[in-house]
Amino acid sequence: MVLKYLSALVLPCLIVILFARVTYNRVLALVLTVALIAASVYKGYTDSLTLIIIDAFSLTVGFWYAERIKKKAKLHP
Repeated sequence: MVLKYLSALVLPCLIVILFARVTYNRVLALVLTVALIAASVYKGYTDSLTLIIIDAFSLTVGFWYAERIKKKAKLHP
């Protein structure tokens, strides 16, 4: 059970950052990650509201960090 919560806290953030680096678009990265989480909820892997809230928090952190990376890259060409 603890593993579910730890992965919900870390993995969505990392996936958003990965997709943002691959697609060069943080909004598209967020949409793709939300689609993956929605599929997870549909299949029954995410079974509580607490996990969904933790996923949402992790998505927000990943989205923020992807923007931070983007701004930092613009400062240092």
